[in-house]
Amino acid sequence: MKAIRETLHDFLTSIGLESSTADFVNKLIILLVIIALAFLAQRICKKLILPVIQKVIKSTKATWDDIIFDKKVIGGLAGLIAPVLIYVLTPLAYEAGSEGLILVQRLCMVYIIAVFVRFISALLSAFYSVYSAKEKFKDRPLKGLLQTVQIALYFVAGIAIVSILIDKSPAILLTGLGASAAILMLVFQDSILGFVSGIQLSANDMLRVGDWIEMPKYGVDGDVIEVTLNTVKVQNFDRTIVTIPPTLLMKDSFKNWRGMVDAGGRRVKRSIYIDMNSVHFCTHEMLERYNKIQVVSEYIEDKEKMLNEYNKEHNIDDSIVVNGRRQTNLGIFRAYLDNYLKNHPSVHQGMTCMVRQLQPTDKGLPLELYFFTNTTAWIAYENIQSDIFDHVLAVIPYFDLHVYQAPSGNDFEKMVRTN
Repeated sequence: MKAIRETLHDFLTSIGLESSTADFVNKLIILLVIIALAFLAQRICKKLILPVIQKVIKSTKATWDDIIFDKKVIGGLAGLIAPVLIYVLTPLAYEAGSEGLILVQRLCMVYIIAVFVRFISALLSAFYSVYSAKEKFKDRPLKGLLQTVQIALYFVAGIAIVSILIDKSPAILLTGLGASAAILMLVFQDSILGFVSGIQLSANDMLRVGDWIEMPKYGVDGDVIEVTLNTVKVQNFDRTIVTIPPTLLMKDSFKNWRGMVDAGGRRVKRSIYIDMNSVHFCTHEMLERYNKIQVVSEYIEDKEKMLNEYNKEHNIDDSIVVNGRRQTNLGIFRAYLDNYLKNHPSVHQGMTCMVRQLQPTDKGLPLELYFFTNTTAWIAYENIQSDIFDHVLAVIPYFDLHVYQAPSGNDFEKMVRTN
């Protein structure tokens, strides 16, 4: 190589160039040849060698090699060929320790670091694409983790590039950054807070992709479709998209319905208002009529037997109905509803199921049905709830009870016509 340089130098001086100029042009020509050869080798590798490797890899059953040898990933790795060759071959153009050699090799190192970081970033993105599609990882905030690692990677690469360009130790740069930490925290405040909040949400398992969450204050009521470093994207049930920062989920309370979905049962808590004027002690005729209702017949017989024994034991005077203990139409109706729910095929029998009275109001006596359906699907849940209360409202008159309903215009019109 030294002979080639000398021959080229003699040629340049023979055509009239000064020795110093000829030396500069000589080195420049050799450097350009090295650069051209390096990028030619890189081009040949990308166009000829990599396609053959990819075909071989795709024929295997393993998946990890498909990730590593993805077109974008392996293409980024092949981008290292040119700068590495230039770095290695530059001493052929410049003498050891010369300023030109140092400058070119520094630029090559910067380029190598930049290409390598891009390769690592593409590799991480490939892993994210593969694992985010798996059922096991669908509900994990992988995108936020990916962005966090990528930011840390770019930060380290930036420190390394600057240290190479100014020929200083990275430790000195980090020490200098400590003085400007307050400014950096102010500039990147949202990113830092989002990063910390994202870690807390993930570590405490407070939020996953696919969770149904509610935050009425911010108009959020739907499924989480994406969790990133700075945002949580929610698709509401009206198909609108709401984007909120993770910090809001840490500062304010939100409702996560995941527990309901995992439990496999969704709660129904609804009341009907009974007109208290329709509540009566049961007569013998009423008991005979109610006893024909199969769902509650066994309860009526057992209850009547127990009450009769109690009244006889305490010598109760039956001539006055308020003496002793007696069944009421409301009590039997409540027992009917309790048995009806416990035998309903769509009611979850492993969870709380009860019928209870609430505090009477000016609108009547609230009779609350508290139970869980055996499905959490919204449409099925609403259908089950509606079917049960259709039945409840239809069966109330059979127990000589009335549902309270505020009088409407038609009621007043009928009253006027009657009078």
